[in-house]
Amino acid sequence: MFRLDKKTKKNRAEPAMDDDTVVLVEKSVSPYLVLFHEPTGYRAEQMRGLRNKLIAMNPDDAAKTLVITSAQKSDGKTTTAINLAMAFAERERTPVILVDADMRAPSVERNLQTNRSTGLSEVLLGSAQLEQAIHPSGVRNLDILGAGSPLAVPSEILTSHRIEELYHRLKERYQYVIVDTPAVKPVTDASVLSSCADGTILVIRMLHSTKGQSKDAIRTLRELGANILGTFVTAVRGEKMETYGPSNWDGD
Repeated sequence: MFRLDKKTKKNRAEPAMDDDTVVLVEKSVSPYLVLFHEPTGYRAEQMRGLRNKLIAMNPDDAAKTLVITSAQKSDGKTTTAINLAMAFAERERTPVILVDADMRAPSVERNLQTNRSTGLSEVLLGSAQLEQAIHPSGVRNLDILGAGSPLAVPSEILTSHRIEELYHRLKERYQYVIVDTPAVKPVTDASVLSSCADGTILVIRMLHSTKGQSKDAIRTLRELGANILGTFVTAVRGEKMETYGPSNWDGD
């Protein structure tokens, strides 16, 4: 289950774009974004299944922060985060924001083919207001807080106090805050971001992530206070991310 929250204000502001606004160009968007390219396909239904499991873990329908991470690079965490954010945004009256918290190698805006702009790094450094850094994704109900200017050592500004304040402000405005982080190893960014979130999902890529790596990542996250909701397996049918597999919800 998600962490129980202090009461979050329900009078959230409207998302940054109108319901009927669409700005994405299909040929430019990453082909792995199945909720965009194949919304009625099997893989899109797998993402909706993950979304529905998470909704069931939030029976009070409270605003929640959800970190998506992985044990190592190239496990599919970013495409999982984007697809999941799109799946949540399909629900009526469910404003969602996708946060690219990988300030070392950001990729959310590139996958969505939106322009890089002021983002998370500037907000945490205090050089930009949060409202200035949020922009439309091109998908109804879904906004983006990009990574901003890349930082060599983001851990210097990723303090618990700053992250908790950021999450609180975003939850006042959005029902679900989906956070894409760097992999758990070798940097500590994901652990800090997870420890402040209501829940964390570990993405595991079949034939790429080992059982030992996955268990080590879960252990590391839990030691720093992360609430692991479960795992999500990608690339079940091969080395490419061609399909999504079943999830494990005990974190083992």
